[in-house]
Amino acid sequence: EWGGEEAIARFDALGDALGNLFNAIAIVGMTTAAVSPRGPKKGPGKGPGKGGVPSGGPTRKGINFRRSRITGDTFSSGSKLSAARIERLSQAGKLTFDGKEDYGYATNNAGWIKSEGPVLKWSPKSDKIATFRQDARGVGEMYLTTTNVGHPKLQSWKYALPGDEKIFEIERLIIDLKNNNIVRLNMENDFQRSTTTDHIAGRDGELLDTQWNEDGSKLAFISSSRDHKMANLKIANTKTGQVSSVFKETVDTYYESGLGSENWKVLFDSDEFIWYSEKDNWGHLYLYDLKTKQLKNRITKGNWLVRKLLHIDENKRELFFTAGGREKGNPYHVYLYKINFDGSGLKCLTPEKGTHIINPSPNWNYFVTTYSTTKNPPTSILKDKNGKTLLQLSISNIDELQSNGWQEPIEFNVKARDDKTDLYGLLYLPSYYKSDKKYPVLNYIYPGPQSGSVGNYSFMIARRDFQALAELGFVVVAVDAMGTPGRSKSFHDAYYGNMGDNGLPDNIKTIQQLSKKYTAMDLSKVGIWGHSGGGFASTGALLRYPEFYDVAVSSSGNHDNRNYEADWGEKWHGLMNHIDLNSNDNDSEYDFKKTNYDSQANQLLVENLKGKLLIAHGMLDDNVPPSNTMLVVEELIKANKDFDLILFPNKRHGYGDMSNYMMRRKWDFFVKHLKGIEPVSYTHLRAHETPEHRGLRLVREKKNGGGGGGGGG
Repeated sequence: EWGGEEAIARFDALGDALGNLFNAIAIVGMTTAAVSPRGPKKGPGKGPGKGGVPSGGPTRKGINFRRSRITGDTFSSGSKLSAARIERLSQAGKLTFDGKEDYGYATNNAGWIKSEGPVLKWSPKSDKIATFRQDARGVGEMYLTTTNVGHPKLQSWKYALPGDEKIFEIERLIIDLKNNNIVRLNMENDFQRSTTTDHIAGRDGELLDTQWNEDGSKLAFISSSRDHKMANLKIANTKTGQVSSVFKETVDTYYESGLGSENWKVLFDSDEFIWYSEKDNWGHLYLYDLKTKQLKNRITKGNWLVRKLLHIDENKRELFFTAGGREKGNPYHVYLYKINFDGSGLKCLTPEKGTHIINPSPNWNYFVTTYSTTKNPPTSILKDKNGKTLLQLSISNIDELQSNGWQEPIEFNVKARDDKTDLYGLLYLPSYYKSDKKYPVLNYIYPGPQSGSVGNYSFMIARRDFQALAELGFVVVAVDAMGTPGRSKSFHDAYYGNMGDNGLPDNIKTIQQLSKKYTAMDLSKVGIWGHSGGGFASTGALLRYPEFYDVAVSSSGNHDNRNYEADWGEKWHGLMNHIDLNSNDNDSEYDFKKTNYDSQANQLLVENLKGKLLIAHGMLDDNVPPSNTMLVVEELIKANKDFDLILFPNKRHGYGDMSNYMMRRKWDFFVKHLKGIEPVSYTHLRAHETPEHRGLRLVREKKNGGGGGGGGG
């Protein structure tokens, strides 16, 4: 609220004080900025650049210590500021100066996702920052154009693809705020990879797979190979930049340090480290000696997996973690446990059936758990650290929900394609389901491999539009197929190197088994739908299993992972290799048009199309580029196949204010092609009526004698 001149004066006077409030000050604005070290010149373990005070104006963007950012020529009240004063404000908290295009510091870009914010991790005392310089020089570009009157706007950014010679690399470094210096770690560049996801940044911009010691003198981190098969725990001296290798694990498929959570931890005070491994087919914790690098003992074991390491009490040498599969029932239910470092004293602290969400006190002497199942609504109780219940805090009442016609999902357990492995999923029936009628089947699919079609078996009033579709006269099925997480390593690895599998054999087997119990399921009319990876899988279902699936609605699918981000395909399908055709004329040359990725490409299977396909994409999709869908469209046209296509102008991976249109078109497509009913014209609906309201109205009309055909209008 200060005027321009007063702002300058106050900023100058408070500059030093603001500079020390590290925990309260936001780091904003970064992409191509860099750090200019004000210490020794470039040398082993030191940051790049020249020593001394930087000169010249600020770079385009930078890492700054400021609560706000000057983005124009006005400040707060609108008072005009001279360019020189704006520069003074900008330079006052600036850390980086020598950044170059495609070679900046803390750059938050993984191709499929990007942000203007920086990627970094503060030291415990807030006097150092762990970050990196991203080398995107030579990485391929992605291009999109807007739809508008006049010249379209070109959007371009770095986006690596499988098989590219150059992908994102990072040069790890430490920004020492106290000594006004930058220390570059003395090591080769790392590939931009993490052990939990296909980015090195958490949702809040925190640098993943890094851990400080208490005084900030050491930084532990994991370097991963490009194909994710190797994970190497390292520790850096943050003053000298020297790096030592502590432990390395190599696997046949891909290494993960947990289920969406990093479960490794260096215990600097006791010279130990905790490592997560699936080497015995289940995700468990192991305790190692940091000095000798030898295994001291296993901490957990059994045919179940540790999901998330939540708390370590180093004084009492206890661990608190969540896990799945150890208690009876659904293995996707999440329970809280504690155990001693030596593997003794394992105890389930939350034996109440269901998935538990844990909210601990700061010292972990107490915690609140809120648990539920797909049928039982949430209950919250207060417990002590030993699992003793102290107080029931709340229990949900769903009487009104049920009186208003809420339909309970049916949780099921069937066998997988091997006739041995248990699969779990959810079934949705129309509220008017009758066993002597026939209802087409709809199969929702998200194949992962980083998640599944259900995954979370806690209580939800509604999951997507599953029940809405059921009310239109369908039986809806979603199953966590083999190839998805939350189970054994072999379960997760089921179709490694063959992404075109997508768990479809398990989805088919599931529907066939369920139809024996729910005899009204009409297996002569089966539809499937999904978005993103589900769009890839649902189109693949229609092309790979045309004798089973009749209709598919596929949105924003990564139909050929050669056109999706490198980290994804190279982790789940492997590095790209060209196929030697071994031709009869003994020509040993490779055919560079054929690779091991051909097996997963939907456009190579379009000749198999027999059913009805609705395919859709956002034209500004910067996650899964629309070329993925257009590859399929091109081949469908060449093959003279009929299909429906929706392109959403100026929409990203989700369709925003056009989402209801996509939902309505999906519903109509299934109603028309599986039930043989011409959908009610949308223009005849009331102005305020959403697709969900429309579905409920059609059901009521059916019950009151309107509509027709097999249940649901």
